[in-house]
Amino acid sequence: MLSQQQLLGLDQGHLVALDGQRLESRTAVALRQLQEAAHSAGFDVQIASGWRSFERQLAIFNGKARGQRPLLDKLNQPLCAADLDDDECLNAILFWSALPGASRHHWGTDLDLYDGNAIDGRNLKLEPWEYQGDGPNAPLHHWLCDQADEFGFFFPYREDLGGVQPEPWHLSFAPVSQPALARLSMSALATQLRSSDIALKAEILARLPQLAEQYLHRISPPPGH
Repeated sequence: MLSQQQLLGLDQGHLVALDGQRLESRTAVALRQLQEAAHSAGFDVQIASGWRSFERQLAIFNGKARGQRPLLDKLNQPLCAADLDDDECLNAILFWSALPGASRHHWGTDLDLYDGNAIDGRNLKLEPWEYQGDGPNAPLHHWLCDQADEFGFFFPYREDLGGVQPEPWHLSFAPVSQPALARLSMSALATQLRSSDIALKAEILARLPQLAEQYLHRISPPPGH
C-alpha cells in the first residue's frame, strides 16, 4: 500500500528502475511481461515517461501557467496564458497536465508508451495523431487495446469525459493504481499545495474538490469495473 507521501510524489521508496525509468515494483514486473509479449508481436515497447516527482510536475504546471511552456487547447491548438483569466488558464493546463500532487505518474503505476521500432523517442511528441490512423504508434495502440488488460493495464484516459483529454499513450497498472486513487487524501493534497510555490494557488485551493472530481477521479475504468 502506498503512503500519502508516495501518492503525492514526495517519496521514492516504492520504486524500482526499469529501462532508465522508475516504476512501482509490481508495475515494473507486469510491464516487463507486456514488453515480452509485444516483442513477439513485432513491437518494441518503450517508456517515454514513468514516475514523476511532485517537483517535476510542479515545474511543468508552473511553466504552462507562466507562459514558459506550450499551452494547448482541447484540439492541440496553441493558447497564450496571458490572454486567459485564471479559471480558463487552469482548465487549459489540466486538460493535458495533472495538478502537482494529483498526478497518476507520482504513483509509479502509470506510464507513457511508444513503439521504438516505429519512431525515435527523441522525435516523440505524445500527441494523439501519433497513435491514430497512419500515426507511427497506431499499430501498437491497437495491440495494447486488445492485450493490455491481460497484464493488468488499462487506459485511464481512453475517451473524453470532460476532464483530462484522451491520451492513447497512457497506461495504468490497475491492481495498484485503483487502490492508490481511492487512498489519496484530499486534505493531504491541499496541505501540500498550500505550502508549495504553485501558480494559480488561490484558484486551485478554492476549486480543489471540483478539480479532483473532474481531473483526477473522472477516468475510463479498467475492464470489468
